[in-house]
Amino acid sequence: MTAQALAVTNVRAPGRDGACDLLVEGGQVRELSPHDPKAEHAAFRRIDGRGLLLMPSLTDAHAHLREPGQEWKEDIASGLAAAAAGGFSNILCMANTDPVNDNEAVTRLMLRRAKQAWPHGPRLFPIGALTVGLKGRELAPMAELREAGCVAFSNDGEPVADTEIFRRAMEYAADLAPVIDHCEDPFMAKGAGANEGAMSARLGLRGQPDAAEAIQVARDILLAEYLNVPIHLAHVSCRRAVELISAAKKRGAPVTAETCPHYLLMTDAALLGYDTMAKVNPPLRTDADRLALIDALRAGVIDILATDHAPHAAHEKETPFEDAKNGISGLDTALAALWELVRQGRLTPEDIVTRFAWRPAEIFGLPVNRFTPGDPADFLLFDPEDSWVVTPTSLRSKGKNTPLLGQPLTGRVVLTAVGGVVVHDITSATGA
Repeated sequence: MTAQALAVTNVRAPGRDGACDLLVEGGQVRELSPHDPKAEHAAFRRIDGRGLLLMPSLTDAHAHLREPGQEWKEDIASGLAAAAAGGFSNILCMANTDPVNDNEAVTRLMLRRAKQAWPHGPRLFPIGALTVGLKGRELAPMAELREAGCVAFSNDGEPVADTEIFRRAMEYAADLAPVIDHCEDPFMAKGAGANEGAMSARLGLRGQPDAAEAIQVARDILLAEYLNVPIHLAHVSCRRAVELISAAKKRGAPVTAETCPHYLLMTDAALLGYDTMAKVNPPLRTDADRLALIDALRAGVIDILATDHAPHAAHEKETPFEDAKNGISGLDTALAALWELVRQGRLTPEDIVTRFAWRPAEIFGLPVNRFTPGDPADFLLFDPEDSWVVTPTSLRSKGKNTPLLGQPLTGRVVLTAVGGVVVHDITSATGA
């Protein structure tokens, strides 16, 4: 399969007045111009974009693809299939594989598997381990990992408790790639899966206070400022963390942050009935936290959106709440679910383009499409009126663990292109 010459006609695009025509040639954007109903585009495959929204394809800076070692949850082929269906061209995958991605052999294996399964994308960008085995005691060989293809470093869900080691890791990584930190005090109800508050008390569940997140956020901010070394804060979930990040940015601290669709759309009320599908780490929090995160995202205090795609097998969720694995499978549904906030007027299409496409690519140095001539032809077509129900068969991921199962969504990615190659297509368009 090679890049096609494509003409997406009569399509809407965020930030553009009126309908547009997109021309793609040689894997690059040739032109995005006002719609010309008289243009023939004879040499191009013509895609009728009427009623559709054109957006740059998305970059997910936080996903778990489970290969090597946990392929019963997900493998690279199925994870990238979910990414293509969800409108993603770039996927950064965490290092908590088995074995851990703390050496170049694992990194190269992951890249090889991605190229074999999806040679034209979505693109896979491994995140290397910050410490050997994610154990927090010895720095991983980050230069080796960077050379092999890692674009960032993280200890993923095992935050480094030893601040001296974390400081040295930040310094070592400074000239290589960004450090991503899971902000959780490792001694305060680690991985509890429920927010400490009225809901956890009502259900009799062990809860994790929002202070457990905020304490680690404060530590990371102080280190970033002291060392003048950037830090990226993963899956921010609470108002206290937002306040700390906002104050730090006003001081000019080199801090960026992400949040996830589920923290913008759900609260700990989703745990009613002890629903393990809604058990995630950090936990779903209160409506006040949710609204603070939406405001922070719009203001740029939270820089980007990421899915924290965490697929699990059915038996790992069909168990008592305390025993269930943390995590939500999110690649398939992220954009469609977020579109409810656009309908409510809480986010704009431009917010999603900035926070889920442009800004993550900037932070991690990845290909980005701003629809200027010569940009990589990474784009998606989204039907904002297409209604569908989330079912196990509608998800390309092996992970069916989402609180959205059985729920209707309005809005669907109907086409994804990476470098001019169409990797997902449920349109009825035919070649011209």
